Amino acid sequence: MTHKTPISRLAVSAFATAALLFTALAEAQAYPAKPIRMVVPFPPGGSPDIVCRLISAKLSERMNIQIVVDNRGGAGGIIGSEIVARAVPDGYTLMFISTPHVVLPALQKLPFDTVKAFAPIARIGTSPNSLVVNQHLAARSVKEFIAFAHQKPKQLNFGAAGIGTSTHLAAELFRIMANIDAVIVQYRGGGPAALAVIGGESQALFGTLVQNLPHVRAGNMRMLGVGSVKRNPQVPDVPTIAETLPGFESVQWWGLFAPAGTPAAIVERMSAEVKTVLAMEDLRKRLIHEGADIDYQSPPEFSRFVVDEISRWTGVVKRAKVRVE
Repeated sequence: MTHKTPISRLAVSAFATAALLFTALAEAQAYPAKPIRMVVPFPPGGSPDIVCRLISAKLSERMNIQIVVDNRGGAGGIIGSEIVARAVPDGYTLMFISTPHVVLPALQKLPFDTVKAFAPIARIGTSPNSLVVNQHLAARSVKEFIAFAHQKPKQLNFGAAGIGTSTHLAAELFRIMANIDAVIVQYRGGGPAALAVIGGESQALFGTLVQNLPHVRAGNMRMLGVGSVKRNPQVPDVPTIAETLPGFESVQWWGLFAPAGTPAAIVERMSAEVKTVLAMEDLRKRLIHEGADIDYQSPPEFSRFVVDEISRWTGVVKRAKVRVE
């Protein structure tokens, strides 16, 4: 009997492993069986909200299930992110987030571990941040804007979508590189920050092309420059900011996450669905028209990307001396 016990234990262990794999496979095949909640940790109107709604509409059609976009803004994305981190890991609560996800760890102590609390599903794409100004501001170029800021120190207000957002850090980086003394005013998301510039409450804003292009095309804002290395084909006449400030670069990304512990089969199924809808011609054209660059990453690729981004943005936060008040 003593010789059979280890073998029996191995058999039980193998059976348990097989049972778990079978259960995971069954869950993936049955998934989704009810509506999916997709949390966006920012208010409506910003680029994460805009891109999420485009993606979720296509996923809903393809998977024949309702996907409910739930905007939970506040605390720079922490409130919505914590909701997802604490959700049941069954694939029915997901998170659509952007660059602030990898910046927040450098700013403050979080109620969750940015890497360990979430399972990366897919990176969707990227969009360069763009510098826009109120239509009544005299500056017509990045060079003129910098000169204006030098002439009127502390009188120029940058709107930002919240502490630690890519729009905030873009403004901080611009302020450092241009050596200007401007005030950065925080709003509860990209949408409210854009409306503040349109209304004249603040004079300038960094935001993604996805967020800013509709306002620019409507004549409500003036775009002075883009934060990508090369000019964007959607606005070919708008110079890169780097043409005036060599080395300047600011690009935002978007991605989809699940709570940690979500079965791998469900994560992979959802990632495959995202990859499929991103290849749809009508969606591709719409995203490109809005100023987004489609750049899908699989779960393993996206996981490595997140770790690298945390390291990169921690350096920027330290350099800009950003603090949460």
